[in-house]
Amino acid sequence: MSFAEVLGSHRVVVTVGSGGVGKTTTAAAMAVHAAMEGRTVLCLTIDPARRLANSLGLDEMRTSEQDVPRSLFESNGLECKGALSAMMLDTKRTFDGLVEKYASDEESRDRILNNQIYQYVASSLAGTQEYMAMEKLHEVRKDPKWDLVVLDTPPTASALDFLTAPERLIDAIDSPAMRWFLQVFEGAGKEAFGLVGRGATVLLKGIGKITGLEFLEQVAEFVSGINDLFGGFKERAEQVSDALRSPEVAFVLVTSPDPLAIGEARFFSDKLEDAGMNREGIIVNQVHTLIDEPDLSAEEQVAALRAALPESIDAADIQPRLSEALRAERGWAIADRVQVDRLGEQVGEDARIVEVPAFDQDVHDLAALARVASYLTVGA
Repeated sequence: MSFAEVLGSHRVVVTVGSGGVGKTTTAAAMAVHAAMEGRTVLCLTIDPARRLANSLGLDEMRTSEQDVPRSLFESNGLECKGALSAMMLDTKRTFDGLVEKYASDEESRDRILNNQIYQYVASSLAGTQEYMAMEKLHEVRKDPKWDLVVLDTPPTASALDFLTAPERLIDAIDSPAMRWFLQVFEGAGKEAFGLVGRGATVLLKGIGKITGLEFLEQVAEFVSGINDLFGGFKERAEQVSDALRSPEVAFVLVTSPDPLAIGEARFFSDKLEDAGMNREGIIVNQVHTLIDEPDLSAEEQVAALRAALPESIDAADIQPRLSEALRAERGWAIADRVQVDRLGEQVGEDARIVEVPAFDQDVHDLAALARVASYLTVGA
């Protein structure tokens, strides 16, 4: 089974998986293949790994779209019938755009954007990045100039976060603590301590001694500003949540034959199913190929090596080491086969599972990405 159909029938493909399994390379390879087949593709990354930029022939990933020139494809012996662009997520800029869109007026907009608590939340708070990634994905998904958007996500733990990011954002904004804080400070300004119940007064004075009243005022201003945006944010988050479950969005799990990675892939597969999202297949990278054992005796192997190697190399010394390396490679290949078969049994026979072999060299340019894609799209 091939991923060519997945790339040809969806507008968004999201790669997810644990760290170190080749997820970024897989995302780039799929984007390269789709561009070569004539589609206009955007490769969007949350985690701006330098290797992604280098493999696409770019100096660095930027927060604005960068075209991958056709001349780079040609210099690697490839034909690009479509177009390929790449960019990385700018979490704060994306959050700023939402504030600008949903603020009730310019004064409210500027008050939020200049608030110190907002500036921290918009760039550093755990979970914000995952939601803004989904927001950016929702934005570019609606842009008609892209035939396909390939999203490369952070490792599995964060990827699990983004599945529920829209719902968690609304829960945070509409939490009892946020509502209480807003009621305490709304309209009170610096005189807030004198306008609330005794219990709240004692609590806030205690916090104020530690953080200072100015900090509390910044928090209050932030909470009030977010509340002003709540209706628009809630509607937007619901749209983003629905978009993740759209038939045009495909989730592709990326793993390796390592037992821990296989276990995480199965766990994530279950989570996707529980969340009502489309798991369109699993890619297993770095699978060792089972090499046949030689049908020559040790003496015959030494003779064959002597015929092939320079006289300065002792074939009798090399042969035992080559035999040991072959045994190790076969051992890895057999172990990989066991793990891949185990994965297939666990996720079901109808699951699309494609294997990419372990390469001798790192994937570092467009030609190597196209080679990876050839395994993903075999039979296309």
